[in-house]
Amino acid sequence: MKDDQSGRTQDGNTAEVFAPAKINMTLHVTGRRDDGYHMLDSLVMFADIGDRITVTRADALSLDLTGPMAEGTPPGDDNLVLRAARMMGVDAHITLEKTLPIAAGIGGGSSDAAATLRALSELTGKPIPRDILPLGADAPVCCAAPSGAARMSGVGEQVVPMPDLPELHAVLVNPNIPVMTTEVFKRLAKRDNAPMPDPIPSGTDAATLIEWLKKQRNDLQDAAISCEPVIEQVFSTLEVTPGCMLTRMSGSGGTCFGIYADAETAASAAGRLQESHPGWWVAVTCLNAD
Repeated sequence: MKDDQSGRTQDGNTAEVFAPAKINMTLHVTGRRDDGYHMLDSLVMFADIGDRITVTRADALSLDLTGPMAEGTPPGDDNLVLRAARMMGVDAHITLEKTLPIAAGIGGGSSDAAATLRALSELTGKPIPRDILPLGADAPVCCAAPSGAARMSGVGEQVVPMPDLPELHAVLVNPNIPVMTTEVFKRLAKRDNAPMPDPIPSGTDAATLIEWLKKQRNDLQDAAISCEPVIEQVFSTLEVTPGCMLTRMSGSGGTCFGIYADAETAASAAGRLQESHPGWWVAVTCLNAD
């Protein structure tokens, strides 16, 4: 049996792959194509927390859902894990251990789909299809840079790895209210915003990167707050935690994150938030961890 640093385990019949949370450090909406797809420019980092996919050779395709967030995860044919398996053309029994909240702006479904593609490729030797955009705008970046950082642009199909960015210590907070991406985009007031400046700073320390991030945006933030005003409460609660250096929403919401100077400060903030808001999902994490 093999167990490597990417989180895969394989014994010839089974493969296991970690599906990390995807965090949009920035999300600039730069236009809209004639077919309705929005153009994006986003710096993405991946967390050291996430879901887990296990695939086992089988005569038919099936899916089991486990984990604390399994109950709210769609089990049917529209599940992105099953769609990814059908895209690969592989019959397998798949177990999704779901720990990330759904419809939360942290790429849970897309990361699960990308992990399924990688696991089935490991298991069978089949290459991952070149065009996986039908699995969602986040699928290419989740497949290309599952444990690092990347700049994603276009409608999500353009992915440039960013290997020289520092680790960031963060707290993720979700009020346990799903936010529908389609509804957020409907409420987006301006769709032709400026992209991120070039170049994105690399080879620098965390403090320098955070100062650069403060000048960037998530253009979906106001629209998401319009959909679910509790997101504004999440921001105001995060901002006053001791040591918080930056707050922002990830993706289309409603997960927000705070960035801290070190793991101890982040853990302390997470403890305070869990105590004051026991109904919220709160997770301390390291982004872009080695």
